[in-house]
Amino acid sequence: MLKIGITGGIGSGKTTVCQVFSTLGIPVFYADDAAKYLMEHDEALIDKIKALFGNDIYQDNKLNRTKVSALVFKEPEKLQALNALVHPATVQYAKEWFLSQHAPYAIKEAAIFFESGTNKDIDLMIGVSAPKELRIQRAIQRSQASREDILNRMAQQMDEDEKMKRCDFVIFNDEQTAIIPQVLEIHKILLAKSKAS
Repeated sequence: MLKIGITGGIGSGKTTVCQVFSTLGIPVFYADDAAKYLMEHDEALIDKIKALFGNDIYQDNKLNRTKVSALVFKEPEKLQALNALVHPATVQYAKEWFLSQHAPYAIKEAAIFFESGTNKDIDLMIGVSAPKELRIQRAIQRSQASREDILNRMAQQMDEDEKMKRCDFVIFNDEQTAIIPQVLEIHKILLAKSKAS
């Protein structure tokens, strides 16, 4: 079975593209959702997060995300430490998930494949691209964050053009080009490749 990665900057529309693949019967692993799940269900990870932030970072077995955000904002090195705990757990969880899939190919959706080096575990990469201004507007609408917050988050991600150059396929999600025909074309290629592999 082929392992496919879908990536793109904040607000590019990765989730929308993944939903189209889902309707074609392709399983999708969402790295962000998995990370959130593991932070509240993986006992070993929970213990490490408590060691980093203190036991009161969890209330009723729920991670106090507001408190985490406030702490990592004040101490950026704590964010790096948190990522160093959560990222390997999520990568391992994804590996196990791929092993349990029975489709011709399966997709892992994540923003930081190239930044983290996890693209090495993937057979082919699909990039989702959108103009910067449109990405900013989408991200503001979705998260209710300020423009400044979104621009700061964008600055922490790999340059969009560089990211797309590293992908095997690019889907344009600019609200001018229809997504479904682009997905169907890639789907056809991936089905053929999965039969050949």
